[in-house]
Formats: sequence, structure tokens, C-alpha cells
Amino acid sequence: MDPTLLESLVPVGADVPVPPIARRPAHLVGNTPILWIDEPFAPQGRGFHAKLEGTNPGGIKDRPGLHMIREARRRGDLVPGAPIVESSSGTLGLGLALAGLTYGHPVIVVTDPGMESSMVRLLGALGAHVDQVAAPHPDGGWQQARRERVAELLADAPDAYCPDQYHNPDNTAAYRPMAAELIAQLGRIDVLVASVGTGGHSAGISAGLRKSWPELRLIGVDTVGSTIFGQPAAPRLMRGLGSSIHPSNVDYEAFAEVHWVAPAEAVWACRQLARRHYASGGWSVGAVALVAGWVARTCPVGTRIVAVFPDGPHRYLETVYNDAWCREHDLLGHEPPPEPDEIAEQDECVVTAWTRCSQVRDPLGREAATRQAGVR
Repeated sequence: MDPTLLESLVPVGADVPVPPIARRPAHLVGNTPILWIDEPFAPQGRGFHAKLEGTNPGGIKDRPGLHMIREARRRGDLVPGAPIVESSSGTLGLGLALAGLTYGHPVIVVTDPGMESSMVRLLGALGAHVDQVAAPHPDGGWQQARRERVAELLADAPDAYCPDQYHNPDNTAAYRPMAAELIAQLGRIDVLVASVGTGGHSAGISAGLRKSWPELRLIGVDTVGSTIFGQPAAPRLMRGLGSSIHPSNVDYEAFAEVHWVAPAEAVWACRQLARRHYASGGWSVGAVALVAGWVARTCPVGTRIVAVFPDGPHRYLETVYNDAWCREHDLLGHEPPPEPDEIAEQDECVVTAWTRCSQVRDPLGREAATRQAGVR
């Protein structure tokens, strides 16, 4: 490195904080850094703060993986040494592998053929067993097929425990410490932009932030083809956000608006982040960055915006960052428009590209109290 550049980063004589020494892998989770992101998403001075959850050992879901298992053990729902069985597209699987190592439980991750081969190998290396379903459910798609396989495995092992990330309120509660981190790092926060899959981190972080900043605006980011906000289910390339079921952890009343993003738009954003900021990730990261950039361009100067980046890029080297794979799926050369399309109601049409809606409601009409109580 150029010595003059090094001096500009670490002034001579400055007190450089020394990172703590972790005695266990779980101690590495949390206290993740924040990076300022501006061009090409927003002009200089009008960018957003990206919370880099990919710097956790396995990503953002290390937080609920550890918390859900710790709470299940505390309640007696999970007895010592019993297996943990859960449906996951990947990131929670890493969090549960960490929890299994930390608390001494075997872990079975039920997934589908869409899980990247590198993720399957990584989970195996971390000690988890990967069980893949062969076909999607005719109504609930791959997620419902995975959940039914989880039920079969639980029936065969009476002591086994399923955290049920889609409906477990411990998933949401796991993100309250992250809200405290953000307040300590930034103070005032005006807008939070978060992807929505199980609904855990958008609900948990926003609830924590609103204790200090009641006027916080929460903007959800979904993928085309997802049913969470009332769109019809369709095949989805983008993993890690969206759903073909309706998780009860999604706090619909907390959202000021929702955006749907298409795969080509997320790929463009991921690659811009990597090239311009040396910080990128997968589908959720690209989609969130695209929306957060628009928020930064359209909100008054000085609005403090936080975007949650759930993971890093390594899992996506054979998809998002693979030119051949992206060409095969016609994902290259599609720069997103400067503004999203807009619809008045979540279900007024089928969205196929970046679209926003400022009228957010639960498509199933469930009462808020029922959703927040959750179902274990």
C-alpha cells in the first residue's frame, strides 16, 4: 500500500482501537461496521449508510440462529444434544450451524435444488447435514415443500426442535441489539431500508429504533414473484428475500412503503457496489442498495438513511458475479431506471420490474396482535 495513503487512513500518533479477542466463534457476531455509499446510487453528499452484516461469520442470520436456539434451550423446548431441523435457503443454515457448534446440537438444514453447491459444501464443512427436497409444492412452492419435509423429520425424531424462522417471535427479538448498535454508531436515523423474507430483521430493527425515533420510516424491499405483499407467486431467481408463503413475523403496519426489484436490477446494483465501494453481497444487498439510493436522491438533504446489507458476495460468485450464468438468464446490460414504477394497491397488477407501493397491508387480513404473538 502507498505509505501516504496509509497515513491518510491512520494518522501518525492516532489511537487505533484494538479488536477484542474472541474466545468462541459466537463472540464474533454483532458490532458490524457501517460504510457510506453514494455514487452511482446517489450524488456525493446524498448517499446512505450500509450496515455490513456480511462481516458476521455467516451473515445477518447468525443473530437469530444463536438467539432462537438460546431461547429454546432456556424454555426447555430444546433439550441438550437434541437435533435442530429447519428450512433455509442458506443464510439461516449458517447461523444454525454456528448455534449447533456453540450449544452442542446436530443441525439438519432442509433446502431445495436452488441452494448453491458452494453453500451445500460449506454447510457440510461446518457440520450441518443438508436435506434437499426434490419437487416444489403445487401451491406453496419450494418453501412449502421444505416445511413439509421438516414436519416429516420432526415426526421421526420426537426430541428434535424446529426454530420455525417464519413464525417465531424470537427471530424478530434477535435484532433488537442491532437497533442499539445503529443508534450507538449513528445517533438519529430517519429511514431504514430492509429486505423482507421471514420479516424478522425489518420488524425487529425498526421496533428497536422507534423507541428512540418514533417517526422512523421503514421501507421494505421484496423481489418480483414473491407473495409477501400480495403479489401472485411466481418462480424466483433471487434467494434470501421474498417468499411463497406469508410469514407471521412480517409487521405490515410498520412499513411506510414496499418496493419490488427484479433480478437484472439487483445484479446491476451488486456489481456497482463491488466495483465502486469494495462492499457487495447477494440479491438482497443489490435490491436494498438500489432502493436506498433512490431514497437518498429523493429525500431532503441531511436525511439519515440506513440500508441493511444482509450478507457478502462469496455465496454468489457462480450466479450474480458469473457472467456466463447472468447471460444465460438475460441479467446483464439492464441498467435500472432512475425511478421505480408506482402502483396504488399492492395487487393491482403483476409487477415484473422495480415498482413501489405506499399502501402496505397484510394480504391475508390478519390482525397485528395475532402476527406479533407469532406461532412456535
